Amino acid sequence: MPNRTPADHLTGAERPDNLTDVRALLDRVRHDGTTYFPSPEDWRDQVLYFLLPDRFSDGADREMLTREELATLRRAPALPGIDWRSWAASGRRWQGGTISGIEKRLGYLEALGITALWIGPVFKQRVRTDSYHGYGVQDFLEVDPRFGTRLELAQLVAKAHARGIRVILDVIINHSGDNWGYVPPNLPITELCNEPTYRPFPDFYGNPFNEATRDWRLAWRDEQQQGFTTDAARIEQPHDGVWPRELQDPRFYTRAGMGNLGENDVRDAHAEHKRTDFYSLKDFALDNPDALSCLAECFKYWIAITDCDGFRIDTVKHVSIEEARNFCGSIREFTDTLHKRNFLLVGEIAGGDSFQDFVLDQLAVLERNLSAALDIGNARTNLADVAKGLLPASRYLDAFRAESDGFESHRALGNRHVSILDDHDHVIGDKLRFSALIPDDSPVKDYQVAAATAFQLFTLGIPCIYAGSEQALSGPPQSQLGFLLQEGWNDGGDYGDRYLREAMFGPTQPRAAFENDLATQLDQRDPALPGFGPFGTSGKHCFDTESPAFVRIAHLCGVRAKHAALRIGRQYPRQIRVGGAEFVLPPAGALVAWSRLLDNEEALCVVNPNGVESRGGDVVVSAELWGAGGEFVVVGNSAEAAAKAAGRAYGGTHRCGSRLQVQRPSTNGPAFVALRDVGPAEVIVLLGEP
Repeated sequence: MPNRTPADHLTGAERPDNLTDVRALLDRVRHDGTTYFPSPEDWRDQVLYFLLPDRFSDGADREMLTREELATLRRAPALPGIDWRSWAASGRRWQGGTISGIEKRLGYLEALGITALWIGPVFKQRVRTDSYHGYGVQDFLEVDPRFGTRLELAQLVAKAHARGIRVILDVIINHSGDNWGYVPPNLPITELCNEPTYRPFPDFYGNPFNEATRDWRLAWRDEQQQGFTTDAARIEQPHDGVWPRELQDPRFYTRAGMGNLGENDVRDAHAEHKRTDFYSLKDFALDNPDALSCLAECFKYWIAITDCDGFRIDTVKHVSIEEARNFCGSIREFTDTLHKRNFLLVGEIAGGDSFQDFVLDQLAVLERNLSAALDIGNARTNLADVAKGLLPASRYLDAFRAESDGFESHRALGNRHVSILDDHDHVIGDKLRFSALIPDDSPVKDYQVAAATAFQLFTLGIPCIYAGSEQALSGPPQSQLGFLLQEGWNDGGDYGDRYLREAMFGPTQPRAAFENDLATQLDQRDPALPGFGPFGTSGKHCFDTESPAFVRIAHLCGVRAKHAALRIGRQYPRQIRVGGAEFVLPPAGALVAWSRLLDNEEALCVVNPNGVESRGGDVVVSAELWGAGGEFVVVGNSAEAAAKAAGRAYGGTHRCGSRLQVQRPSTNGPAFVALRDVGPAEVIVLLGEP
C-alpha cells in the first residue's frame, strides 16, 4: 500500500463533532505510514510572511492599482468621489479573502523570497459576528466557510510545500468566541450579557459557594447570537454553541467576567490578566486539565490533516506558565512522532520585553517547549524609528546583548525571537504601518520600508514580513486623513487596527453584512459600502511584483538565502568614521553598519536610514580577519536591483560584483572599508573571505 498523505484522511470524511473521532484519527496517523513534510533544520534559515486570510487574496482576477494611479491620488488636493466614512466602515467587515485565494498567490510569495507562510486563524467563527480576524472561534475542528474548506487548507499546505514554503497556523488556547453569555439572576436566558464585573480567584459567576454570584447562569448562544439554552445537550446545530462537544462543558470556562488585561504579576497563575474574558471572547479555564487536553487534541487534528509546520500561539501572556508548558509539550511530542522534529511554536506575548523574557526563560531555555517569541514590544517601534533615521542605530542593535539578564539575551541566540516591523495589531505604538507617516511627496515613500526590512533580514533572528509591507501599504493619501480622524484613524479604542489591515486583493464591496445568514454572506456583497482595498481604494489589487519595495525586498531576501553568515553568523555593530572624525557608533540618520561573522567569513550590512540624502563613511571590519589588502565583494545593492527591475541603467556606487579593499593604515588601528554615496533608504551588503 503506498504511503498516505495527510489530505487522504479528509477524503469522504465529515467534520468530527467530538474528540473520540479525533483521537482515532490521531492514532491512525501515528502508525499507518502517513508521510509528513519534515521540519527545517533551523528556523533562522527561513523568511516568514504573515497574512490575515480575509485581507490577502480572494483569487479573483482584477486590474492592478498602478504606481502612477497611486501617485495621482496622492497629488490630488481633494477626492470628492470617495466616501471615506464608508471606506472606513468597510474596514470592520469581512472583505472576502479565501484559502484558495492564498494558493493562487503562492508564486507571488515565492518571487518575494518567502519560505514560510504564517496564516491568521482559519477556524470557524460565529456566523453573525464580524470576527474576520479569526480570533473568536466557534468550531475548533472546522474551517470557516467564508475562508474555504478543510480540504482546501490541506491542499494549500501541499502546494506550498511543493514550492519549498512551509506553513504556520495561528491557534488560540486562551479563549473561545462569543459562544455563550452570562445570565444575571432572575432574568430569562434571552437577557444574557457579556463583560460583567471581574470576579477575583477563586470566585466565578455561578459559584455555588458565593451568594453574590451563585444564581448567575451560562446560556449558550444560537446562530442569531441569542441565548437559547443552559443545557449543552440541546446544542445540535453546527452554528449554535461551541464545537466539538467536549468544549460544551461550562467547567471548561473561567466565567470570571471582564477584568484588566494587564493587571497583576505575570508569574501569578491566577492573575486577573490570566482569568479575564477578552472582551466578548470567553476565557478557557485551562487550570482544568481536561480543557487543556481537549484543546491540544483539537490542534493536533489540524497538524494531522494539513501537514502544517508550526503554530503561532495567540495571547500566551494570558495563559499560565504551567498551562503553556503542558500545551507546547503535548504538541511537540505529537509532532516528534510524525518526524516533524523542529515544529515551530512561537508565542505572542504582549506587554514588552519583560513579559517576553519571563515566558521564554520558563518555556524555551529551561523546558525547550516554546521555540520563540514574536518581538512585538519596544524593539518593534525602535526598529521603525531607527530605519527612518529618527533614533541612533544603537537603540535597536543594543537589544541583542548576550550578557543581558533580559530578553536581549534571547535575541542574541538568534532563534528565540521572530522579528516584527508591522503586524495586524501593533499592541505597542501607533496603529499605523511603517510607511503611513512618511510624507506622500517623499521620494522614498514607496520603498523606505525595504531599508527597515533589511534590519530584519540581516540581524539575528527569524524575520517576518507582514502582508503588504512589500508594497509599502500606508493607508489613504495623507491629504484625506482629516476625514478619518473621526473614524478611528490611529485610535486603538475605535477599531484603529483596521487601518493595519487593508485588503490587498482590492474587493469592490465587502461581504454581505453579518446580520444575514451564512449562505447570503457567502454569495452576496454589500452594495452600500466600498471594499476596504489598498491605499484607500476599492476594486483594484496591489500584487505588484515590480513595485519599488517589492523588488528591493525580493533582492535582499535572495542575498540572505545565498549566504549562511547573514542567517546564523555572530553579530557586531560597526563603528563608522565620516570625514576626519573618529570611528564612532553612528548617530540618528547616519549610515548604519553591522557585521555577521561565521567561521572565516564576514558579511557587512550597510543601511542608509536617511530618506533625503546619500550617506557614506569608513566602516570598521574585523581586525582579526583582515589586514590591509583584503577585499570585500558587493553581493547586495538595493538601488541597483530596483534600477534593473525598472529597466534603467544603474549609475550609482558599489555595483554587485564590485570590490572594496580593506584599509588598515597602522597595525594597531582599525581595519575598515570605504563606502561612499549610499542612496537614501538604500542597502548595501558585502562579503569578505580571507
